[in-house]
Amino acid sequence: MYPDRVVSGMRPTGSMHLGHYHGALKNWIRLQAEQPCLFFVADWHALTTHYDDPAIIEKATWDMLVDWLAAGIDPTQATLFIQSRVPEHAELHLLLSMATPLGWLERVPTYKDQIENLANRDLATYGFLGYPLLQAADVLIYRASEVPVGEDQVPHVEMMREIARRFNHLYGKEPGFEQKAQDAVKKLGSKRARLYAELRTLYQQNGDDDALEQAKAMLDEAGSLSMIDRERLFGYLEGSRKLILVEPQVRLTEASRLPGLDGRKMSKSYGNAIGLREDAKSVTHKIRTMPTDPARVRRTDPGEPTRCPVWQLHQVYSDTPTQEWAQKGCRSAGIGCLECKQPVIDAVLAEQEPMHERAQPYLDDPSLLRAIVADGNETARKLAQETMRDVREAMGLSYT
Repeated sequence: MYPDRVVSGMRPTGSMHLGHYHGALKNWIRLQAEQPCLFFVADWHALTTHYDDPAIIEKATWDMLVDWLAAGIDPTQATLFIQSRVPEHAELHLLLSMATPLGWLERVPTYKDQIENLANRDLATYGFLGYPLLQAADVLIYRASEVPVGEDQVPHVEMMREIARRFNHLYGKEPGFEQKAQDAVKKLGSKRARLYAELRTLYQQNGDDDALEQAKAMLDEAGSLSMIDRERLFGYLEGSRKLILVEPQVRLTEASRLPGLDGRKMSKSYGNAIGLREDAKSVTHKIRTMPTDPARVRRTDPGEPTRCPVWQLHQVYSDTPTQEWAQKGCRSAGIGCLECKQPVIDAVLAEQEPMHERAQPYLDDPSLLRAIVADGNETARKLAQETMRDVREAMGLSYT
């Protein structure tokens, strides 16, 4: 019924590192070539844990946007915007909060995890408890068909689906819906109307998912229907009412295979990260001073690659012959650790070179970035306003 659309966002944490690139941005770059994408800076979300130190958010926002563009996000293919510049996010968040059970928020797995991991912060606020609901509003307001997330975020998308389903159940009560839906069926033409009725029966009585998908495909191709009639028939097909909010699907993304300099997950808080646009001298120094297999005390001591963080980087950056060379040379003490690190250094610098080039125009002239984001804010807001018109009308708040 609604066009396919991918929505994803990130909290502004400042300049990004190569773990972000391999874990999320490479996936975004692939998605932007496949279907319409909206990528946003979740600056309101930053306040859920840093409400007492908001001064860092603005600079972090612009730094992160430059990194997105440097990585290869293309503003001619994807819409880039800032969450707080689309106030409809906050309005939908508020309206959804009126009907979302408190228990739904308390059971989100990451809520308790973050309470424990961020014990040094006062997180006894509604903003922190309610951030999954704001996250839901961020996605539902664009009627996204897919949300790219890692496995740890799947429960958040499942809750988005539950919230959309509950909203449609509560507020998709269009007066005379049944009759209007039957009138819309007639507009399909006699042959398609019969097929629609058969498929609807197969789905509602037998739970035939193939029949549901076949009927949806037929409705998508029915040029004789208005948008509102198509919307009614989708709802009538599934036995629900008018569909106002779309239930997004999970687009599961692989976890980053890039470890930090010490073998743990790459993180600025661990001090083991390589910045996306870090200068070559610093990158070279960091990799050259990485810890290696502790068994290699002397140059002539053989080592074991599986005990060495450098080997983990080889698995990401080196081709098969180079990996074989590193393994053989380490185990036989045929190469030293500095020799082993050099191909990784070369590969990381080669990966970063186009990133530096893509970032430079925005560093030289920040107004270019501001213009891209202003256009993205406007595009996103128009889409958000379309949804909010339907939401307000459904909740009796349109006053027209």
